[in-house]
Amino acid sequence: MSVNVALRSSPPQLHTVSANGLDFCVETRGPADGEPVVFIMGLGAQMTLWPEALLDRYAAAGYRVIRFDNRDIGLSTHLKARLEGYPLKAMALSRLGRPIAAPYTLHDMAADVCGLMDSLGLESAHIVGVSMGGMISQILAGNHPRRVRSATLVMTSTNSPRLPMPKLALVWRLSGVGVKGHDEDAVVARSLDFWRAIQSPDYPTSPHEVRDRLINDYRRSYHPAGILRQTRAILATGSLSSITRRTQVPTSIIHGAADPLVRPAAADQLRYLIPHARLKLIPGMGHDMPAPLLETIAEQSLATIKQARG
Repeated sequence: MSVNVALRSSPPQLHTVSANGLDFCVETRGPADGEPVVFIMGLGAQMTLWPEALLDRYAAAGYRVIRFDNRDIGLSTHLKARLEGYPLKAMALSRLGRPIAAPYTLHDMAADVCGLMDSLGLESAHIVGVSMGGMISQILAGNHPRRVRSATLVMTSTNSPRLPMPKLALVWRLSGVGVKGHDEDAVVARSLDFWRAIQSPDYPTSPHEVRDRLINDYRRSYHPAGILRQTRAILATGSLSSITRRTQVPTSIIHGAADPLVRPAAADQLRYLIPHARLKLIPGMGHDMPAPLLETIAEQSLATIKQARG
């Protein structure tokens, strides 16, 4: 069911929102009459991966903060469509720019955001997208410009096959090697190993803190089939370059100079395609949002939001 958009409350509020034929788990915080900022998470990640301190920073600045679980993950609708073909073959076809069969693409996920905004009574919003969420943000800004007031693109890319691949060790991990099994201990151990490989080398997070978060997320929802379908959606979408270059709204690009998963060249390409964008390349930052860098990320994004307001 749709939420009551007249609700006014500062503490986080959970809602179930129907949009695009699916149900989404949505959390709102901050003043209900504040300018809306929609946060779009990345591949296989629940909305709980957004740092609370980062969201509170926007809410304290007077914005209505909205985050949600993407389709096929967390507490939003889990689809049941089967994947056709082998994952490695799909990856190879993607690098060649060939068409790939998929139950849905990132364009469908962008339509989810538009539908979610409709259900919340929002004609437009500021968008903050991380990794895959940044790709969805590019589709929104390029194809649905009236819905986007500003865009903050964090550690993301145009999904172009010409961009450098992740470091080899990460490709190896992404292929599924490591601790096997789907019980809590196996999933947490496998996820912790992957997290160590992508985290910011100059700002490492305590393994105990990461482990606690992974356990909480596993107990909240564990849906590996959804991760596979989201991965296929990225591969099937192909390059966003022609869409990205249509971006006209104020835009920030925030990227880690030490990102081993989405290499810094991706940020350079975004800056080339969106010449008016503000690029912030952060030394020592990997493919995560460590606590010491949250204020830097927020400042860059909020400055772009204020530019749009001005």
